[in-house]
Amino acid sequence: MPILECFLFEVSEGILHITASDNENIMKAAITLDESDGDGRFCITNRTILDAVKELPEQPISIEIDMASMQTRIVYLNGLYNIVATPADNYPTNIPMQEECSSFVTTSSVIAENVSRSLFATAQDELRPIMNGIFFDIDPEGLAVVASDGHKLVRNKLNHVKSENHASFILPKKPANLLKNVLAKNGSEVTVVFDNRNACVTYSGGSLTCRLTEGRYPNYASVIPHDNTNVVNIDRKALLGSIKRVLPFANEATQLIRLRIDRDRIEVSSEDIDFSTSAKEEIVCDYDGIPMSIGFKGSTLTEILNNLDSENVLLKLADPTRAGLFMPETQPEGEDILMLMMPMLLND
Repeated sequence: MPILECFLFEVSEGILHITASDNENIMKAAITLDESDGDGRFCITNRTILDAVKELPEQPISIEIDMASMQTRIVYLNGLYNIVATPADNYPTNIPMQEECSSFVTTSSVIAENVSRSLFATAQDELRPIMNGIFFDIDPEGLAVVASDGHKLVRNKLNHVKSENHASFILPKKPANLLKNVLAKNGSEVTVVFDNRNACVTYSGGSLTCRLTEGRYPNYASVIPHDNTNVVNIDRKALLGSIKRVLPFANEATQLIRLRIDRDRIEVSSEDIDFSTSAKEEIVCDYDGIPMSIGFKGSTLTEILNNLDSENVLLKLADPTRAGLFMPETQPEGEDILMLMMPMLLND
């Protein structure tokens, strides 16, 4: 549909509504105009208007359009653009929602932070598209925001966002990225309304309506261990820096990082037998569990530590063959953040 290469401009009662759509996601924004002398609807090619306006310094502009011929003038302080608009008759502006919908209300910062924290754990799996999105699962106990690719998992639990009835949906990656970029982290109110096919997120200054990924998300709670009794407390930035320094010496294909954990210390090491390279570093930690060696993929370890926003992190382990849990030492108020990672096999 060539019309989808355009922005839809709608002027009504002194407010300009701008809509963009790819037929599965519809994003709208509203701008209060300084002045207008009539209402109308028209479309302008997105590349044309973006390339033209982004080069202008901050200044007033006016758009003059002849609704009969669609000739359009964009006038600014020391110049003007002449372009031809397109009639808006065929532009898709709504994705129909069912009458029976579920909803919840939270803040823009909560949605933005939890989506940003979860995106790296989504999969790229054409055969299982349900794993490519972020799972929102709400019930009377709270809202869980979950992402997993089968090797790593992020679960954010929001205890202050609740619903009387259980409901869930899978948000695809594209609208998740759009929300992450557009939501202000100012605590303004966000309303999420969804049925079994579509969702509408309304926020200050606009809205996003999108088609959801259909299917049943795996039972994420069943894979989270509850008996990881060996707990490491370590400075997040120190561990992250150490991993970044030894990772270039790891095998490029496996990116295996070995953690040798003993009382009050961790040895972080890597090696590539093919090129006779290796590196190791020792950092202090708080640990009084059983000594063990466990391997993790270095790039994933880096992503997890980058997405945990705390000074210290807790690493909870059972043994070298079972999943490790990463979480902040101090949880944000009303939240419970947990990240899970499967270990890699070590050749001792």
